[in-house]
Amino acid sequence: DCPVPRRSRAMGMDQAMDEGDLLYEEDILRNAYSLKYWWRYMDAKKRSPARQRNVVAERALKYLPGCYKIWHAYLNDRREQCRAKAPGHAAHAGLHAAYERALVFMHKMPRIWLDYLALLSSQHQHTKTRRAFDRALCALPVTQHDRIWELYLSYAKACPVAETAVRIHRRYLQFDADSVEEYIDFLLGIGRVSEAALKLAEVLNHEGFVSMRGKSRHKLWMELCELVTKHPSEVKGLRVEPILRSGLRTFSDEAGHLWCALADFFIRQALFEQARDVYEEGIASVVTVRDFSMIFDAYSQFEESLISALIERQAQQQARAELEARQAGAADGKGASSAAAAAAGTQLELDMRLERLERLMERRPELLSSVLLRQNPHSVHEWLKRAGLFESEPAKAIQTYAAAVKTVDPQKAVGKPAALWLAFARFYEQHGDLKNARVILRKAAAVPYRSVEELASVWQGWAEMELRNKKHAEALAVLAEATVIPPASKRAKEKDAPVQDRLYKFTRLWAFYADLQESLAGFDATRATYEKMIELKIVTPQILLNYAAFLEEHKHFELSFQAYEKGVGLFKYPHSMPLWLSYLTKFAARFGGAKLERGRDLFEQALEGCPVDIVHQIYLLYAKYEEEYGLVRNAMAIYDRAARSVALERRAEIYSLYIAKAAESFGVTKTRDIYELAISELPSSELAPMCLRYANLERKLGEIDRARAIYMHGAHEVDPSKAAGSADGESPYWSAWHEFEVAHGNEDTFREMLRLKRTVRAAFADRAVVLPGNQVGVKRPRDGDEAQPVDSMARLETETEGGTGATPRGGFVSAGLVDNWSVAGGSAGIARRGVASGGAAFDASATFTGARAGYVFKMGAQGVGYYRDGVSGDGAAEAGGAAEEIDIEEEEEEPVRHGSSSSPSLRRPSMPRSRTLVRPAGRTGGGRV
Repeated sequence: DCPVPRRSRAMGMDQAMDEGDLLYEEDILRNAYSLKYWWRYMDAKKRSPARQRNVVAERALKYLPGCYKIWHAYLNDRREQCRAKAPGHAAHAGLHAAYERALVFMHKMPRIWLDYLALLSSQHQHTKTRRAFDRALCALPVTQHDRIWELYLSYAKACPVAETAVRIHRRYLQFDADSVEEYIDFLLGIGRVSEAALKLAEVLNHEGFVSMRGKSRHKLWMELCELVTKHPSEVKGLRVEPILRSGLRTFSDEAGHLWCALADFFIRQALFEQARDVYEEGIASVVTVRDFSMIFDAYSQFEESLISALIERQAQQQARAELEARQAGAADGKGASSAAAAAAGTQLELDMRLERLERLMERRPELLSSVLLRQNPHSVHEWLKRAGLFESEPAKAIQTYAAAVKTVDPQKAVGKPAALWLAFARFYEQHGDLKNARVILRKAAAVPYRSVEELASVWQGWAEMELRNKKHAEALAVLAEATVIPPASKRAKEKDAPVQDRLYKFTRLWAFYADLQESLAGFDATRATYEKMIELKIVTPQILLNYAAFLEEHKHFELSFQAYEKGVGLFKYPHSMPLWLSYLTKFAARFGGAKLERGRDLFEQALEGCPVDIVHQIYLLYAKYEEEYGLVRNAMAIYDRAARSVALERRAEIYSLYIAKAAESFGVTKTRDIYELAISELPSSELAPMCLRYANLERKLGEIDRARAIYMHGAHEVDPSKAAGSADGESPYWSAWHEFEVAHGNEDTFREMLRLKRTVRAAFADRAVVLPGNQVGVKRPRDGDEAQPVDSMARLETETEGGTGATPRGGFVSAGLVDNWSVAGGSAGIARRGVASGGAAFDASATFTGARAGYVFKMGAQGVGYYRDGVSGDGAAEAGGAAEEIDIEEEEEEPVRHGSSSSPSLRRPSMPRSRTLVRPAGRTGGGRV
């Protein structure tokens, strides 16, 4: 029942329609309100001429005027049709009319509005465009306005009418107030600096403003200051100076920049005197060196620029004056009087400017000092530096010192305020005014300093001033006043008392007083001063030494010794050590052997409680005293006590001296007991040199067996692989023993030395290898295996260790001489521990204890021990008299286990050339000691 569309004859549709359109027309005749039919028809006409496409779209919109899809496609098609048309073509008017008709139905569609507004903006029809934007904002809901404003602001920026663009931005701020920074940038871009400054000031006055660009309030302030100072003539409605001063109060870290900005504001307005006042005020108020340097540099550049301008102006005035004089033809210059007068005035102003600049440069140290003192007015060092700037101006220097002592608080001072007072007094002294210097020092003595040391330095400086001016009596009087002992009632409250009440216990002041009295006062006054110091217990060991030397100088020796007695009673070790050494030395020099028992008592007292690291000094003095004035026997006893009492690192030195003194007094044969005692007492590191000395002694005495036994005893503490400075790569100890055996030994002793050498090397190698489980020199057994010693001798010892209970000394395999030597009271000598032989076939021994006549050390059926030579381990007799072959070179070259290098091949000069020697079964070893 829908109305049937009639064909339009006026448009010539019959002639334009082809056979393909009949199908679409029939569909439309059936249902003209179907979007599907019209959209198919329009899609089929895409390649048809524009007029046919427009007719079909207009027919469709007649039946479906509210269809956004058709309107959008139709308008896009019309816009493409007008793209290539000239700006004044009638098609553009038709397109505008189509958009207007579309907006009658589609006024709530933002896409239609955006396309229409974009079209109008591109055609530069400003009035029509602006009104269309306004209509769009009125028609669309506020939620869609941001899409319109984005295009509207772009149009405003391109608009040639600045007022229109400004009004558009103002309207946009009502929609989005947070975009004020874009508005300010826009105003600056079009040159409206005053309005931009006002808007920026309004933003800063709004406490809750948050910059969308992340700028801080400080940054916005700096932008405003820069804006108003660079455009002083353009900014209206703002009081620039109050704004900058409020910024100075708010942002103190930018004080230098803001002061320079304020001065620049006045300079741009040609207010040079006001700019100079601003610079001076800024220099007088900043508290950092950075700000001061910024302002001072700007100030100096400002003065230099004014001077340059005046020089140029003077040159121009002089040139003008010369020109006028030539034109007037007046030789006397009367015609150029006005220009010459102007040039002369400029010269005066130029001289004044130059003087100002020079004065400014001269004031720089003073101004900088003021800045540093504003940072910390209690800095003593800065006050002294400031006073030093006015050495040539006494009045200013005195004013500086007076201001300093008034300003500096002793409790807050950085440095020592006493130095400030002393420098003040020294200034008066240098100018010959001792009276005022004393007044200053008297005031300084009443200042409540933080420490007694500062107050004492004031009194000491006062006394030194009197001495410099040859006022000796006044100096003594000053120190006597400073060292007055307060009554007992005040002394009871010393802890919280002011420094003036605690001055009497300051040692350095008393020491200075005593030294001064030694030079200027008498003996009694000086002694009384020292006695007061001892009574107050404020002496030091050095003061007591000085006191004793003073008494000795005046021939009061007993009083000197009493001073030493008091000193050693006041101080404990180690502080009393210098006193004891001086006391004992002076006593021995004074009395010698006259008071021998008293001297011995003093030495014994000195030895009580003396630390082991310094006791050797007293022992040496004691022994020397006995040697010179007492008995040599007592001296030897003292050396013996010293050797047992001193620190381990000093024992070798004491034993060497002991041996030397014993040899000097009793002969070298009497030193054997001392050597044996030293070997038993010295640590392992000092044992080898002592054994070498002892062995050399026995060798000189012809006791070859004793020397060999000593070498064997000390060999356990010397690693053969360590070549301590030896030329042949071997330890000096083993080299000495080798030389000894070459000179005095035989095959058995030489073979024993080599065996011991290998054993000791292996022991040291075991000691150096530390495996998990704290096992030294032992391989970790595998699972299920028994742990086996790595050395054959150690294996034998391990197998019998449970039965004999013997433990090798020092963690290495013993060669049999470690525990077989004993020292008995220094007189029994070195003796081998006997082995119960008794003719038995077997003697159990866990370790090899040396060669025995008729016995062989081995592992047999009865265990480890000595078997009679010629008897097997199971009791069967071996072949008697059988020869035993000994290959010395093969034993020497036998490699030592654990990776140690083989021993070098050694051959005695008297040995036969044959490598195999035959030894009878009943051999004898080396001799015994």
